[in-house]
Amino acid sequence: MSFLAIDIGNTRLKWAQYASPQPGAAVLAHGAVFLETIDELAEKEWRDMAAPRSMLGCVVATEAVRRRVEEQLELWDLTPRWVVSSPREAGVVNGYDHPARLGADRWVAMIGARGHVLARGPARPALVVMIGTAVTVDAIDRDGHFLGGLILPGHGIMLRALESGTAGLRVPTGEVMPFPANTSDALTSGGTYAITGAIERMRRHLRERSQGEEPLVLITGGAGWKVAPYLDMPHELLESLIFDGLLNIQSHRLAL
Repeated sequence: MSFLAIDIGNTRLKWAQYASPQPGAAVLAHGAVFLETIDELAEKEWRDMAAPRSMLGCVVATEAVRRRVEEQLELWDLTPRWVVSSPREAGVVNGYDHPARLGADRWVAMIGARGHVLARGPARPALVVMIGTAVTVDAIDRDGHFLGGLILPGHGIMLRALESGTAGLRVPTGEVMPFPANTSDALTSGGTYAITGAIERMRRHLRERSQGEEPLVLITGGAGWKVAPYLDMPHELLESLIFDGLLNIQSHRLAL
């Protein structure tokens, strides 16, 4: 009863096949491709893979990209299903002003984070950080209510904005330093500290809202590894958080 999870981001498609649609299920196969090459999935990455019994995906790319992926799924007799943000799913309550407008990736990652919280012991608040093309920092209280979150540019967008709007600046290859003494280090450090500062501020808000209870801080996304070493707080880096969310959603839906 294998299950295929698909995460279509702004630049890459990641996929994983699990032995069953349950949290903690064994991974049978996995991979990642750039969006430019998704039309080759059926002929290459998926060609020799056993047909999954079901699939669920998360997509933030365009509708045209989603349709291209659905064409590749015609390799199997499989109905494509995609997560749409809703008022409530898998034990998480969506507190967005307009729940359907919340990005599907943020919603799925929060459901994955909630699953991690409950699997580790008593309920507690959680901070869910995704670092990719954009950065999101979302807060969930101990009862599973999504309270709200931040959106800010990722490293690449920040640096390109500075390059295009400031004479003489070029995208740097600098390092993160406590006291940057050259332009490259200053730009790289500035972007990193902008992101970590947003995370630290939201953590403080959530801790105050939770009467001092320390939130579980989970970080995911393709650029998470760049920022995580500079966070001055306990945290975990989880590459599979969106897949964990998809497994939780599918498991809860099957149980209904």
